Amino acid sequence: MEYIQANKDEPADRDCVFCALLAGTSDEERILARDEHAFVTLAKFPYNPGHLLVLPTRHVGDFAELTTEENAAISAFEQRCVEALREASEPHGFNIGLNLGHVAGAGIPEHLHWHVVPRWGGDTNFMPVVGETRVLPELVADSYRKLQPFFA
Repeated sequence: MEYIQANKDEPADRDCVFCALLAGTSDEERILARDEHAFVTLAKFPYNPGHLLVLPTRHVGDFAELTTEENAAISAFEQRCVEALREASEPHGFNIGLNLGHVAGAGIPEHLHWHVVPRWGGDTNFMPVVGETRVLPELVADSYRKLQPFFA
């Protein structure tokens, strides 16, 4: 319990990589769609090819602080992501989810982000467990080129 209490706080303040990406100060072109309330980007470190993130445009880390408009925009983008991935990659299923807070697995808890991960039968193997690495058959830049027309 001493360890848990000592490590319960979120990581030290740092620049938000998502806000930098949205502002165009990041060196990568990964944003597929945006509006006033939310945006869609390819994950920098994808679990599978086409792994997308849906985020509120506003820098917010507390789910309870989202506005009705932000919730609606995020939900609409999640649906659009599923439709685009179905057309572009024909996955067999999806994982869609939010890790809320550092201890729940959020790598960047200060800016909410939902994962939309396309899944295929047999897409998991021993490599993440034994080799501590992921095997991805597609580069993020290739995923961007494949999906971008569905968000234009």
